[in-house]
Amino acid sequence: MERHFLEKLLAGDDEVSVAALAALRSGATYRVWERTHPAERHAGVFALRLRRMRLHGVEPLGLERMVRLLREHGRPVRGGLIDSADQKWTFLIYFTEDGSALVACACRSP
Repeated sequence: MERHFLEKLLAGDDEVSVAALAALRSGATYRVWERTHPAERHAGVFALRLRRMRLHGVEPLGLERMVRLLREHGRPVRGGLIDSADQKWTFLIYFTEDGSALVACACRSP
């Protein structure tokens, strides 16, 4: 996926998309996988991670929303990562199967 197209997909108004777009425009590296997987598989994994993180007092930015959006989407998704240039943040991103729309994103610190 080309950087300018990814920037267009991240032009949402939620806090995580805004932060991911800012990181991308500030020189972040990114990768988007070609393979797709069922959205529910990712939602289940991240729901477990969210519970564990909360047990340790960590509230990852947008993870609860991402789990909900992946479950609602219910179709295969393509995943990817954006790593900020300063290596302080990693953004998890999920797109529709054809890569034409953003389904959800969340953020974690390394």
